[in-house]
Amino acid sequence: MILVDTSVWIDHLRRGDAELAGRLEDDDVACHPFIIGELALGTMRHRPALLALLAQLPAATEPTHDEVLTFVERHRLHSSGIGWIDAHLLCSAALDRHALWTDDTSLRAVAKRLNVGYDRSRG
Repeated sequence: MILVDTSVWIDHLRRGDAELAGRLEDDDVACHPFIIGELALGTMRHRPALLALLAQLPAATEPTHDEVLTFVERHRLHSSGIGWIDAHLLCSAALDRHALWTDDTSLRAVAKRLNVGYDRSRG
């Protein structure tokens, strides 16, 4: 199962992404409520339908505030160039043993270091 970051969703919604479309057809995509929230704050066509579809995807674990703080300390994520939502997504991917697919350079580097990064070239 793959947890798809907001950056990948935005690209897919703008230009289409055959790999993501295939993963969706294969029921291999999980979604986190923070990703839905980030997308809800943007501009998109067919907004209500899209948000409803995202909400129907398998839900990734929502770690607690304390779990994410512990995760940040344990994996020394401070000063790594990622944000709080990124830390939540990393923790969620680690807890669920999902691969995290992102186009964000800093987040991708940290995900790779933590062995939860999705390597698009390897599928």
